[in-house]
Amino acid sequence: MREFARHIFFVPLALCGALVGARAQSARLPAGTVPIETVTASYVRTPIADTPASVTVITAAQLRRRGVTTLAQALEAVPGLNVVQSGGPGAQTSVFIDGTNSEDVLVLRDGVPVNDPSVANGAFNFGNSGIGDIARIVVVRGPMSSLYGSGAIGGVINLISKRGHGAPHVDYDLAGGFPGQGEGSVTLSGQSGKFDYAITGSLIEQAGFDATARRLAVYAAHRDPFRYKLGAINLGYTPVAGTRISLIVRARQTGSQYPDLGYPIFDDPYENSFDSNVFFRFGVKSHLFDNRLITELDIAHIQDDRRYLTLLDPADPNQFAGDSGYRGDRTVIQWNNVIRLPDFGPMTDPTLVAGIETTHDTAVENYNASFGGYPYLQSLAASQSTTAGHFGAQATIARRLSVQGAVRADSVSGYGTVVTERGGLVLAVPAIDTRLKASAGSGFLAPSLYDLHGIDSYGYHGNPNLHPEHSVGYRFGFETVLPAFGIPEAVTLRMSYFHQDISNLFEYTSLPDGTSTEENVARARIHGIEAGIGFAPAPWLSGQIDYTRTIARDAATGTALLRRPENAGSLTLSIRPIPALSIEPTVRYVGRFSDYLYANSGYPITSGNPSGVGLAQPGTIANLAVNYRISRALTLFAIGRNLTNSAFEPVNGLQIPGQNFLFGLRGTIGG
Repeated sequence: MREFARHIFFVPLALCGALVGARAQSARLPAGTVPIETVTASYVRTPIADTPASVTVITAAQLRRRGVTTLAQALEAVPGLNVVQSGGPGAQTSVFIDGTNSEDVLVLRDGVPVNDPSVANGAFNFGNSGIGDIARIVVVRGPMSSLYGSGAIGGVINLISKRGHGAPHVDYDLAGGFPGQGEGSVTLSGQSGKFDYAITGSLIEQAGFDATARRLAVYAAHRDPFRYKLGAINLGYTPVAGTRISLIVRARQTGSQYPDLGYPIFDDPYENSFDSNVFFRFGVKSHLFDNRLITELDIAHIQDDRRYLTLLDPADPNQFAGDSGYRGDRTVIQWNNVIRLPDFGPMTDPTLVAGIETTHDTAVENYNASFGGYPYLQSLAASQSTTAGHFGAQATIARRLSVQGAVRADSVSGYGTVVTERGGLVLAVPAIDTRLKASAGSGFLAPSLYDLHGIDSYGYHGNPNLHPEHSVGYRFGFETVLPAFGIPEAVTLRMSYFHQDISNLFEYTSLPDGTSTEENVARARIHGIEAGIGFAPAPWLSGQIDYTRTIARDAATGTALLRRPENAGSLTLSIRPIPALSIEPTVRYVGRFSDYLYANSGYPITSGNPSGVGLAQPGTIANLAVNYRISRALTLFAIGRNLTNSAFEPVNGLQIPGQNFLFGLRGTIGG
């Protein structure tokens, strides 16, 4: 921990440096606004306006109004994110933040990291998650390893569970539509004396669409169905004021079908995926000494079980069949503390953060398949432990300058200690309703258990000598509020520039003896611009326009990284012609991006291009949600997705679900 002690000076230096430049003026929020706060970005409840990181918060109410029912749908319009779905719901779905790899996105559930350790690259699959039990989603863009450790190079996504408040009540959503879909979600929640509870059950059934691109000769219009079941409980007990004991238990099952992205692509109706997940978290959180100390101890366990079953189809030119199973287990113990210090001179709300965390991962894999009659086997049985400590500080200086700093040391079994840091500041300029933001930090990604220990029957063997991937990045920009249409705060503008260099990237390498492994040989350089305009020209109309330009390149060759569109944007509107009626259109644009290209024949395009990589076509997707509120207990809604029946292929050769409609009712009973 000697290295950790040396790096810890990063935090007070960030605070002292900010103190020198501060001037005594007051920062203020635009009149009439309610500050949105986040804990995820620093462990301290802080208004987003005063957070150096780029943060997006999505509430359950927003998701309901927009007709969103899956996690992948919820994230599609978030700036800086590219959601890549390999087919319909249930299919492998990756999220890229600011051009980093999908495995560089760390997913938290109520603050606990939940990426499946049995996945070969450690990336989270966003394709099999509903949102019935989620109260809000917090997305933090930029390196966050100084708070959360491995995997947070691109950022973190925190899924926060619903919790019981007030008198007992039931929130429900019931809907059906075409082609062939139905879904429902019911949450019973409330508070009774010292107890609080939120109990959720959700079900989604879809006949689905054929994910094989319609342009391909092998397209056969086979539907790829999806089934999703969720049960979740969040229980709380407050023995004394300021202390809550909590228990969260969540169980989820999904089943789906998908096409064979082989050589060539084959529209296989016999490829099945089954996925189950159990999440358990027990915690105690106390607010002590008049909220001067907030201490929280959490113990969590996550279990993922996946099975991929493919029956042999005589018409398949690949002659592919298989029955493979994966199991990942993760146990996490966290102890986090927030210490609020007295104000000192021009410094207000000085706060320290300190915590420790231990994680133990286990992965078992048995991959059993055959191609053209030739068997292919993979196996893995390995475990890994990590112990980490982190320290941070933040304060507001002269009521105008907000500063944050954090440092974390992760000791990972097998290759020692990794130290990461992060610092940032927000300078308020009240005269022009503007905030200037800047942050910088480092991140790392530990090798997955398969990278380290996996083997297969074709000569692949893991490399136990791999080093972690490492990144250094920064972001700076501004947010400002402007008058327009006779309204003082009608328009909000924001813009930021981001840059990140990633070294020691894992890369599949063929060895002279004919075997293969992973080595630390690749580097990436990523930079871009994120811009947004929020507007509310009238009480009945508001909207948001977001645009992201991302340049992600291999630092050695200059070639573009796969599936990172250089240009992407979205338009979201909320129209209320009368108080009871809301109309919520969303339009999303994804520009051209590099990918492995497939010809209409279903074979890769390699003529004159041995790598088979080229520019894939862009796409525009339009959705619409209409809600009519009859009473608190009953709202009627209609949802149209992919209204223009776009055949956009987020993965070349695989298209998004076609035009579909959902009609239903929702409301709150009781309370």
